[in-house]
Amino acid sequence: MTKFVLIAALGAIASVSAAGLEAVNLRTAGNYAILSKAGISTGATSAITGDIGVSPIAATAITGFSLTADSTNVFATSTQVTGKVYADDYHPPTKSELTVAIGDMQTAYKDAAGRPDPIDLKISGDLGGQTLGPGLYAFFSSVKIPTGLTINGSATDTWIFQMSGDLTMAANTKVTLIGGALASNIVWQVGGYVEVGTGAHMEGILLVKTAAKFLTGSILNGRILAQTAVTLQSSTVTQPATDSGRLLAQTADILV
Repeated sequence: MTKFVLIAALGAIASVSAAGLEAVNLRTAGNYAILSKAGISTGATSAITGDIGVSPIAATAITGFSLTADSTNVFATSTQVTGKVYADDYHPPTKSELTVAIGDMQTAYKDAAGRPDPIDLKISGDLGGQTLGPGLYAFFSSVKIPTGLTINGSATDTWIFQMSGDLTMAANTKVTLIGGALASNIVWQVGGYVEVGTGAHMEGILLVKTAAKFLTGSILNGRILAQTAVTLQSSTVTQPATDSGRLLAQTADILV
């Protein structure tokens, strides 16, 4: 596989050609816009499109949503969620389904984190002002996005960003997708915490080892799949559109 290095203004970013780079399979964790093991809290004006869930903790760990239990008590609803809200203490089959989803989330995290390094060298990264094609990107520790980031590729391309440290995005910055790139094909594997600044716009699937915090007015087109707590300060989270391009490509390969 061809390997190459992108040189950024403040450091080298390691990348590998997208050819043969398989997508991270979220399995049932991909049924959720937000999934957390430690709780989801929100400000009064957050808006979430997609289901959310917590496990192995109870619904009391979902705060700020003014939940209304369904008559079946299998799920709840909220005016801030266009979708359903699930918790470990709701009636069957919710608990067992959440247990599977949490396991799938952790498997996806290990998959993304365990992809072979593009090169032996891994250093910290500043993605501000970069335009990144598809591939595997590995960083020594933390990654920051202090200015706009552009992700350029087709609807069948894959991006995986591996980092052992934190991912921070400055206020009022934006990740922009061009060329047909899809948020559903972008995975951020974060060993530390994620913080998306006030008014910032993020794209992709966040597989987070520790906390995820979205400040006031922040936007995510993607999913938050966190092994600890998720905090929203009046934020917008929209699960990504179906990756029809990848499915069509895979179908074509099978037919051939």
